[in-house]
Amino acid sequence: MRSILVIRVQPIAADSPGAIPLTPEKVLGANGYHVQVTDREAEVAKLAREAEAFILHLSLADVTYWVNCLGKGKSDAPLLWWCAPDTASSSLEVCEVETSFDGILTPSMTGPEIHWTLHFAARRYMERKQWEQERKQLQSRLEDRKWIDMAKAILCDLKQISESEAYDLLRKKAMDERKRMVDVATAIVKAHQLLQS
Repeated sequence: MRSILVIRVQPIAADSPGAIPLTPEKVLGANGYHVQVTDREAEVAKLAREAEAFILHLSLADVTYWVNCLGKGKSDAPLLWWCAPDTASSSLEVCEVETSFDGILTPSMTGPEIHWTLHFAARRYMERKQWEQERKQLQSRLEDRKWIDMAKAILCDLKQISESEAYDLLRKKAMDERKRMVDVATAIVKAHQLLQS
């Protein structure tokens, strides 16, 4: 992971007069990373395609908006938050963001700490994506099961047959019509609901 996109929308304030604040691009650039910085939505969509990680140098109140901007561009890469005095001064209510960060970087991190944080963020990101995919598959199966169970109940009631016989009837109908069983079940339930109304 070498190419990183930093999203920053607020001006950088130094802690004390004359002090130069440590920004993600300074810290990461000093450790061999290619860093691009933007604060414009149109530029985020363009630059995000090439980035291998995203760092949000924002207050937590702004995080959701910019994560949605990244999502519009279908950008897939680890997401990290730059936790520094200028971004961490939010109230506790703002800290309850819905965004899942894959890691947090701070200005005081050393080179090896940054490398390991980015490495573990990439692993965390891959795990998170796998969990999301498994979750979607499970939700889809549960939804399919719901339609099949409703269709079985309708068939049991109308034909005065057992659940296993209703299941066999659904399966046979799906095979005869070369359709998925859930599609046949959905059609039965919707037709039954239409006739009942």
